[in-house]
Amino acid sequence: MGKDYYEILGVSRNASKEEIKRAYRKLAKRYHPDLNPENREEAEEKFKEISEAYEVLMDDEKRAIYDRYGEDGLKGRVFGQGGFSWNDFTHFSDLNDIFQGFDEFLRNIFGFSYGSERHRGRDISARVSISLNEVVTGTEREVRVKTHLTCPVCHGTGASPGSRPRTCPACGGTGQRRKVHQMGPVQFVSVSTCDVCHGKGVIIDKPCSECRGTGFVLGEKTYRVSIPPGMEDGGVIKLSGKGEPSPDGGPPGDLYVHVSVDMPDWVWREGLDLHTRIKIPYPVAVLGGEVEIRTLEGLEKLKIPPGTESGSTFVLKGKGLPPKGGGKRKNMVVHIEIEVPKKLSKRGRELVMELGKELNAETKNRWFSR
Repeated sequence: MGKDYYEILGVSRNASKEEIKRAYRKLAKRYHPDLNPENREEAEEKFKEISEAYEVLMDDEKRAIYDRYGEDGLKGRVFGQGGFSWNDFTHFSDLNDIFQGFDEFLRNIFGFSYGSERHRGRDISARVSISLNEVVTGTEREVRVKTHLTCPVCHGTGASPGSRPRTCPACGGTGQRRKVHQMGPVQFVSVSTCDVCHGKGVIIDKPCSECRGTGFVLGEKTYRVSIPPGMEDGGVIKLSGKGEPSPDGGPPGDLYVHVSVDMPDWVWREGLDLHTRIKIPYPVAVLGGEVEIRTLEGLEKLKIPPGTESGSTFVLKGKGLPPKGGGKRKNMVVHIEIEVPKKLSKRGRELVMELGKELNAETKNRWFSR
């Protein structure tokens, strides 16, 4: 039968076209000759072999002939008598699809790419703190960050005043060295950073003394940050394009503002609900009454019904926090503790003892009446 195309691509004999394409993409990247400079000839042969398998298995008619007659059945019918050649390959558009978007892979693994590229500036961060009341209303803060600014002496050229950068003779100002590799009718172009100008495209003979040829100096910038209502402690606000400038004309980085919320000691937060704890006198717990509760807007009156037990909770609707961006506020949950005095006067002790006798009597009466 000759070559086993299914085994070459590592797929089953009933593999779908999508599975075949995924397998080919993976192998094409692995055996691309430019990624195997130490054994280029072997890689070229392997690349041609997997491309041959792909050509056959992606075509219904060719695949049917192969499944019935094997590799020999393709000779003279599909390929020439000598077998597959690059002139028989019809999936050039698929090759383009594979190597488009290959830049990120090459850049991360091998340090070069198939296309010219500008580098993005570095991201920077800052921190601000806000009060709990400002979580309700939203607020603004000024943020000062240290960042690189265009050099005021050379105006970003990196060259000393009176001189100018000259175009790199090695790369012609592109910042990259291009290498063309021909494989049959397919031409691959690999691009690496120019080793003369280090990707800048220019050479500075007289560097600026202020920025030492970089075109940038360290300075400070101030930004006004809008903080929406409902901001969580540890939340982050992104200011696009407010980070470090690009070293080679690419887009700037971003500024990330980290927000912390100062929580007062009388309240805690669970999601958008606020919780507080108060102690009430024993007579209020037994007889009922009104107590004052501290909220973000000030003191609020809360009715305590008779017979309230320690651990009871009450809800003040709309006294919590809003969702992020604003909206209807959640609630404040009030946790009740009954305050027990540690010291009593003689008269106080007598009254408590009388109350205890009364309560014991009532308890016995209820028990005997069952």
